[in-house]
Amino acid sequence: MSAKFKLPRRTLTRLMVLAPLSAALLSLPAHAQGSYPDRPVTIVVSFAPGGGVDGVARILGTALGKVLKQSVIIENKPGAGGVIGAQHVLRAPADGYTFLLADPAFAVSPSLMNNVPYDILRDFKAVSTVTTSPLVLSVPVKSPMKTVTELQEAGRKAAGGFTYSSAGVGTSPHMSGELFRLRSKGNFVHVPYRGSGPAMADLVAGNIDFSFSTMAAALPFIRDGRLRALALTGPDRVAELPDAVPLAASLPGFDVRFWTTLMARSSTPPEVLTQVNEAMRTALATEEVQQAFKRIGETGTYMPLAKSDAFVQGEWKRWAAVVREAKISIN
Repeated sequence: MSAKFKLPRRTLTRLMVLAPLSAALLSLPAHAQGSYPDRPVTIVVSFAPGGGVDGVARILGTALGKVLKQSVIIENKPGAGGVIGAQHVLRAPADGYTFLLADPAFAVSPSLMNNVPYDILRDFKAVSTVTTSPLVLSVPVKSPMKTVTELQEAGRKAAGGFTYSSAGVGTSPHMSGELFRLRSKGNFVHVPYRGSGPAMADLVAGNIDFSFSTMAAALPFIRDGRLRALALTGPDRVAELPDAVPLAASLPGFDVRFWTTLMARSSTPPEVLTQVNEAMRTALATEEVQQAFKRIGETGTYMPLAKSDAFVQGEWKRWAAVVREAKISIN
């Protein structure tokens, strides 16, 4: 007959004290138990490959991966003016492994659409701005338009309208076109595409009269002589396009910037957001990254967490006013 095994009273007491602590440790999220990140990170792009946002994402992904010492995967989720990509991120766990690389469409869509399935101020938090640049107003090289003034006059006279392409409804090229239409009082007709790549392809082919596009999307076609740059939406000239003049020269006050910002779900742990923001600061400060952005016409721009959030909120307010003035709506 075997004797019963009995723990000493002191050992039993210690086990009773340690049990709740062990349970609490097991309930902690993975990033609190180990070092973040311990697996690949995904950056979602809301547009098709080949456009401006996609180009920025691929440079950022490589640089951020080096700092975080993890692979960074770029995942394209185009459609609905950026809503599909943002919704995809919102459905992912808020654990710091899925981010959105947002552009102005992210701030514009809530004012354009009646049923955007999220609140950008409540559901998302900016981690850091990434890049900024002016947009380029360009025409096919065979177009008779040589100046902005000629384009404005042609738009006012054209009964059927002059078409302009964009990377999608609510994108910065679309909103630039709407501002141009309002200020020029021209008959300009918007033709949206699912990203800068297809929009530029139709412009180069001569199926579209003109376009506002990111520097990254336009420069290759301007450099190889298939497009002609007429103007820039920023207040200054840029070295890459010495012949393009600021639109503000003919339309005073016209100032639109394309920007990208890394966004996370707002419920992502604050310590993870802080760590990624610091990684962004390190990555964007390198000469390698700055030169890579410069080659596609972008400028790297880092901001701390709070300042990045305030920037996105400011863009949302600004474009909401433009949407009201232009009377744009999407059901």
